[in-house]
Amino acid sequence: MWFALNKDRPLAAFAGIWRPWTGVRGTKAEPVEGEHLLYSFLTSEPNGVVGPIHPKAMPVILTTPEEYETWLTAPAEVALKLQRPLPDNMLEIVAEGARSDQPEDGQVAAGSHA
Repeated sequence: MWFALNKDRPLAAFAGIWRPWTGVRGTKAEPVEGEHLLYSFLTSEPNGVVGPIHPKAMPVILTTPEEYETWLTAPAEVALKLQRPLPDNMLEIVAEGARSDQPEDGQVAAGSHA
């Protein structure tokens, strides 16, 4: 399923955080021990559009320049007020199934991005 704010697919952003974490990352062959910066998406309860597909959670979606600014610069207690599902009428399924710009074998064509 491919979700967007509407069929025109306007810009939106997922709220996320960088957190330090100490442990082992990397592959079994090349483990890297120490402190690492990890990125996580902030989630909320799913709305009525996402819930039937993913009942556990949905990402917190920021939809306006004002919300981006709040998330990036406001004190945590203010920014975290953005942790809510989008109203059902602000999100829709815009495509289903495999990407139409990607070959069926899953390989990305030369010069394109995954």
